[in-house]
Amino acid sequence: MQGEGISYLSMISLFFLIIPVLILNHKLNMKINKRIFYVIFRMVIQLSLVGIFLQTIFDKNNSLINFSYLVFMILVASFTAAKSCSLPIKKFIIPLLFAFLIPNVVVLLYFNFFVINLDQIFHARYLIPIGGMLLGNSLNGNIICINNFYKSIKENEKEYFYYLSLSGNKIEVLLVYFKEAIFSSVRPTIASIETIGLVALPGMMTGQILGGAIPITAIKYQIAIMIAIFIARYFSALLSILFTVFYAFDEYDVLTI
Repeated sequence: MQGEGISYLSMISLFFLIIPVLILNHKLNMKINKRIFYVIFRMVIQLSLVGIFLQTIFDKNNSLINFSYLVFMILVASFTAAKSCSLPIKKFIIPLLFAFLIPNVVVLLYFNFFVINLDQIFHARYLIPIGGMLLGNSLNGNIICINNFYKSIKENEKEYFYYLSLSGNKIEVLLVYFKEAIFSSVRPTIASIETIGLVALPGMMTGQILGGAIPITAIKYQIAIMIAIFIARYFSALLSILFTVFYAFDEYDVLTI
């Protein structure tokens, strides 16, 4: 029997499965029940509002509006990355904005035009969902990359200054930390690509199969999106360091963040 969608009553019934979790938390004196209620309530409100908003955008399907919403998503990702990495927002928002904007927009438009052959590459039903997948992965990658890069320098401050005194070239010294930060950023994606289909069926593939697509079609889309995610995440992480490093050190090459 083919599923015909999820009714509101069916969704409500799913919340009953949370009750055992709440009971166990209470018994174990784990004081996270309020937090669980809060995040679930917030998720429902946020996704409901986003769903209404996206439906309006999809109905209008105006290229300018679609791209403007994508830029808004990138701006939010930039603020989130700066906040999560404890970077001064006023100082680092522009570098991070371009670190997200350049690779994600280039990969997204290339994907829409050359891979799935859209006549309208700014079509809302493709631009926003695929852009969201690329951005979400780039956000995670950038946070890992930035945190690891600057944390490594702070933790190895004596080593950093030692090699700096020997070479006198900050770029040469930072290259070691740079390479490790980039690898740490893409390591989760590499692991996902390596085990995809064996450990779990990924979201895009599962969604297409549930939507009625044949498995081979879903697989082709999933392969394409995973490669796109890897490329966008890699270059976004790379640019996040290249663009922020100019604002993170003073004239004496001392880390100031």
